[in-house]
Amino acid sequence: MTDFRLVSVNVNGVRAAYRKGMGDWLANCGADIVALQEVRADASQLRQLIDPEWHILHDEAPQKGRAGVALLSRTPALAHRTGVGPEEAASGGRWLEADYQVGDKSVTVVSVYMHSGEVGTERQEQKWAMLNAMTERLGELKNERELVAVVGDLNVGHRELDIKNWRGNRKKSGFLAEERAYFDAFFGAAGETIACVDGGERTGLGWHDVGREFAGEVDGPYSWWSNRGQAFDNDTGWRIDYHVVTPQLAKAVSDYRVDRYPSYDTRWSDHAPVIADYRL
Repeated sequence: MTDFRLVSVNVNGVRAAYRKGMGDWLANCGADIVALQEVRADASQLRQLIDPEWHILHDEAPQKGRAGVALLSRTPALAHRTGVGPEEAASGGRWLEADYQVGDKSVTVVSVYMHSGEVGTERQEQKWAMLNAMTERLGELKNERELVAVVGDLNVGHRELDIKNWRGNRKKSGFLAEERAYFDAFFGAAGETIACVDGGERTGLGWHDVGREFAGEVDGPYSWWSNRGQAFDNDTGWRIDYHVVTPQLAKAVSDYRVDRYPSYDTRWSDHAPVIADYRL
């Protein structure tokens, strides 16, 4: 048996995160692979921050100060790929796949940053395009490989349990019924017709939501809190950071947790790291 720890976190700008203490966290998190989102730095800036013991894969966003995803690993990747779907779905800095050797197994890890979206704007159109592209790629990955983890900030709360104030967000991007329907399909039984929250039907893809399955039918645990008001202190959050895994990898989960900061002033991002341990 081989144990490995996979961590995902939206760093909300890696340079700012390092100024606030991310480096100490990274040195002590015990991870084998760390997926980062919203890196918002170029390759040289990221390399200057990250300890040389980490191997880095980085998909930069074409616009400076925007998006950007990365994978940090203790051992080098066997191969990697960037982008998903047509250019309008992920124009860079939002989808990074890599294959790793874990013991005698090959594990594929994807770091993904979904568009935040805004109803009635081009940003929402981009989000729809990426949700469509992600749907197609999840189908391909599941057919191609047994052990896959798609992790990151997906900017959608799937169920009412995933957002503290869900009633007030039903018409806002991030909790639209049409967005949530995609997740009904992601986590629906493979090949079956799934009745979705938006009233439509989709074909289930058979992936697993590690966070929900491990935590059970409870509120949260949340991974993002607005900087407004007392959201963090009151735990008025959203669970929008996911480990989406194939059935074979879901069987290997030994632990899961959101690494919530001890206090508001100790945060180095508005998202908390999401940690899952797997035993293969």
